[in-house]
Amino acid sequence: MDDLLIHEYAEECTNLENQLLDDLERYTQTNMLQSRMLSGKIQGRLLAFISKLRQPKHILEIGTFSGYSALCLAEGLESNGLLYTIDINDELADVHEKYILKSQYSKQINIQYGDALDLVPKIHSKWDLVFIDADKMNYINYYNMVLPNMNKGGVIIADNVLWSGKVLDNMERLNDRDTKALHDFNVLVRNDSRVENFLLPVRDGLMILRVK
Repeated sequence: MDDLLIHEYAEECTNLENQLLDDLERYTQTNMLQSRMLSGKIQGRLLAFISKLRQPKHILEIGTFSGYSALCLAEGLESNGLLYTIDINDELADVHEKYILKSQYSKQINIQYGDALDLVPKIHSKWDLVFIDADKMNYINYYNMVLPNMNKGGVIIADNVLWSGKVLDNMERLNDRDTKALHDFNVLVRNDSRVENFLLPVRDGLMILRVK
């Protein structure tokens, strides 16, 4: 059966996103380069669902892009919870002001610009939920950075771990640095006794981990 038809059917049978997210998705698709980086409805509803189940007090997002996933993750925050989202590209600030800072979660979302490896250690927080969706070469570095500061039972989600299927190809692993980095990350977390994990083949693959 056609994967696109299955995806469309799944969207039809999934709760609607709110109007702000719908507007942001349309804006991203129309105005931003690499718009395919947007989480999209199915993945966005999954992120919101996990966040609501976990009811986190502190969320960290590495890789903001247009802010769609941050708004989804914020749906599950405790009433006094905070979400820190970090992006290397400060040219996205206008988009963030237009959507994130005008949302009902504006006072709960802290947007920072720069290298996450430099910024995250300065936040001094214990994380309940972490979403990694930035440069693939640093996935292992991000993981090693956040894991010691995760609360027990905390959840880490990493996006794009299937990398359009390239992680299945031995030649791609040898010749493409991002592919190798993602494969190495997948193997690392699979063998890490500190967490339990599963790889969910939604969109480009989500690695979901729970800290023991």
